[in-house]
Amino acid sequence: MQAAFFDLDKTVIAKASVAAFGPTLYNEGLISRRILIRAAVAQLIFLQLGADHARLERMRRSMLKLTRGWERERVERIVRETLTQVVEPIIYREALDLIEEHQAAGRQVIIISSSPEEIVKPLAEFLGADDAIATRASLDAEGRYTGELEFYAYGEAKAEAVRALAEEHDIDLSESYAYSDSHTDVPMLSSVGHPVAVNPDKELMREARAQKWSIVQFVHPMPLRDQSVRTRMRLATVMLGAAGVGASGLAVGYWRLNRKTKTLRQHLTQLGQ
Repeated sequence: MQAAFFDLDKTVIAKASVAAFGPTLYNEGLISRRILIRAAVAQLIFLQLGADHARLERMRRSMLKLTRGWERERVERIVRETLTQVVEPIIYREALDLIEEHQAAGRQVIIISSSPEEIVKPLAEFLGADDAIATRASLDAEGRYTGELEFYAYGEAKAEAVRALAEEHDIDLSESYAYSDSHTDVPMLSSVGHPVAVNPDKELMREARAQKWSIVQFVHPMPLRDQSVRTRMRLATVMLGAAGVGASGLAVGYWRLNRKTKTLRQHLTQLGQ
């Protein structure tokens, strides 16, 4: 059996999944306006600079402190009730295409993320993935978060989880695929025969080039219901125009977009071979 392992944030969806639910958690009274603003700033930094160990560690500690005492069942309910409106608009169309290609080829699709399983598992179901690996929080006897973790799906731990799952389900990792945007996932990418850097940060870009890994760009965060390539291209043009780009800028933007789309098409063609 073969599999395809997908990181979540900036690989399958265009934002950090935890930050994406910030407004919802605020509306539910779980976080303050100050925390919501801080989350928005952290999201901007994440999108522009990527994630390094120190930054992720600070975010992890802040989240554990913030969520201590929250009821897990309530969080799960909030996520499932708002999943479509929060996540659907930020899912990369290219990621969906790849998921469909892998499943059509008979490969298991697994979403693997350092985000909480309360977010990752419902989202994996929403995407039609076969399984999910995510960070698990410790709970007290009443089902409330203790502020500690049972499992942190990060770095080498991700790779270990991939190998454990492969052994359990007889998955041939040498013939399997893995997708991620972050250099923190190099251990996971290195554990499969077909690693792919998606929207890679600078460190992962260097590693991917050195190792001659595939590099692709996902640029279309679009609702699942939108299946029209023409509509997606038209939206990309509108977005460039709204940013104040002139005619020459639109031409350059289209050329870059077309080049990235060709790269993805080449990867999809390779999958079909």
